[in-house]
Amino acid sequence: MLGILRDSVSVTILSNGFSCQDYPCNPSSYLYRISYRHIGFRSYVNSAIKSNRRCAIMPDPCVISMWRPRAPQMNMLRSMRMCSLRIVVNMVASVDTGLVCEEKEENKLIERGDEGFEESYIGQILPPWGDITIHEDPGIEPSCVSQPESNSNAMKTMDETRVHLLEETDEELLSKRILVLSRTNKVRSSLELFRSMELSGLSPNLHACNSLLSCLLRNELLDDGLRVFEFMKTKKITTCHTYSLVLKAVANARGCDTALEMFMELLGECEVKKDFDAIVYNTMITACGKVNNWVETERIWKSMKANGCCATRVTYCLLVSNFIHSGQNELALDAYSEMVRNGFDPGNDTMQAIISACTKEGKWNLALSIFQDMLKGGFKPNLIACNAFINSLGKGREVKLAFEVYDITRSLGHSPDSYTWNALLGALYKADRHDDALHLFESIKRDQGSLLNLHLYNTALMSCSKLGSWDRALQLLWQMEAVGLSVPSASYNLVISACEIARKPEVALQVYEHMVHRKCTPDTFTHLSLLRGCIWGSLWDEVEEILNQAEPSVSLYNAVIQGMCLRGNIDSAKKLYRKMRECGLQPDGKTRALMLQNLTKDLARRRNKWSFRYRERRRMIK
Repeated sequence: MLGILRDSVSVTILSNGFSCQDYPCNPSSYLYRISYRHIGFRSYVNSAIKSNRRCAIMPDPCVISMWRPRAPQMNMLRSMRMCSLRIVVNMVASVDTGLVCEEKEENKLIERGDEGFEESYIGQILPPWGDITIHEDPGIEPSCVSQPESNSNAMKTMDETRVHLLEETDEELLSKRILVLSRTNKVRSSLELFRSMELSGLSPNLHACNSLLSCLLRNELLDDGLRVFEFMKTKKITTCHTYSLVLKAVANARGCDTALEMFMELLGECEVKKDFDAIVYNTMITACGKVNNWVETERIWKSMKANGCCATRVTYCLLVSNFIHSGQNELALDAYSEMVRNGFDPGNDTMQAIISACTKEGKWNLALSIFQDMLKGGFKPNLIACNAFINSLGKGREVKLAFEVYDITRSLGHSPDSYTWNALLGALYKADRHDDALHLFESIKRDQGSLLNLHLYNTALMSCSKLGSWDRALQLLWQMEAVGLSVPSASYNLVISACEIARKPEVALQVYEHMVHRKCTPDTFTHLSLLRGCIWGSLWDEVEEILNQAEPSVSLYNAVIQGMCLRGNIDSAKKLYRKMRECGLQPDGKTRALMLQNLTKDLARRRNKWSFRYRERRRMIK
């Protein structure tokens, strides 16, 4: 610092109410300390004048002169001039003219200096900073008044800032010094030199300002960084790198919403809009992606295209990633399509993410094309992408392609996991190849039994249910309980459904009782499957008992009434229909139609019966 600011007069700016301290410079220089106060700006001279020195303050407010006594070796007057010293707005200045001088022969010169700082005169030359307070007692040390505490949510700032009266006025040289200090992370020194230049009317160049801004933001001095940013905007030396630094720092410190407000405000300025490039937009897209704000991500994307800014490969990769993480697969596919149209080569991660999006959207053709492009481009799809692709092919009932991709997965060196086997079992189940699915399950159980989980067991149970293989379903259920799996109600429902299809209502009732005994709560699907099985088995007492145990449900009553009507148990159906209406449940259209149909038949039967009895009575009377 001494090398940078040598032979300079030190001016210290103190804030936050800390006590003023001396910062001595060259032994031959005089220390001027300027302290910002809450009620004013106090300038005073701390004289370290020896008996062979004399000093004076000239009336010109822009000139501070200092003299050494005449000596045989030096007969001319040396002076230092500080031109156009600018003080920050909203600060009030007060001047303390107390000056101690040991030489009696300089009394006239001192009086002349005091007269130059008359109250009325100072009030005229410094109107922007308010009234001037004159301290008559030169021996009183001015005290610093504490400023109000800053907002607790604001970022930390420098506790003390010193400003130096610079002898060097070369802006390029001073800019290089700021650049070196910022790169070496000398935060305080670089900020002091920057403010010294600012108060002296000097302007650092763009490179120095960006380096200082990066240094401040790197050290979490956001408020100071924003002041530098405003200075750069005033001087119109901002670049896209400047905006990227500030927006990223604001998003990290104050949240994505604050950064978006700042971004939209800057975007409304025509001159600033021209400085925005893809990097600035990418910065905001990244900030939105961290909070999964896909709405603002899409808005920034549209704004980017509307302003004529060309997206880069990084832009499209960020868009695809953000949209997929937010579950917006259609937008991700649109961004990927635009990326390919513009001639950008998607990376391995982007292509794998798009395969996952195709799986969720059921677009296995597009997934196949992307998978083939990855293999042609020398990429190695990971196991997750392969599993997603197999799952997509399974949903499309492309069993042959699914097993071909499985062979490719093995050739890439990936070991199939439970997701791989579940995707293959699902492909066989979707293609109605239930026997093959059960054979594959048995081979998995034989060769890689450790990979079996609840999903694989349930897929096998689904095949058993479709086939009506109730005994095989029971075996799988006992195996699940034996290995310690927590069997949910869905698994029991599949076993009961297999018994229903096989017309084994007694077995279904046993499974139901076992389910309740294991404290597994049955749901509506359990009762529906069980009731349908009992109706086909004409177990009317069990049907009534199940209805009494279950919560009143429209689905259950409709199923039982319809089953009774189809099985010819009209009287029980009528009773249950009346009970249903008493509970406040509304039957569906099919139930009403069956009841009306059977009521019509019953009325016709009764009419025929009454007609027969009437004819018999007439015949007997005759």
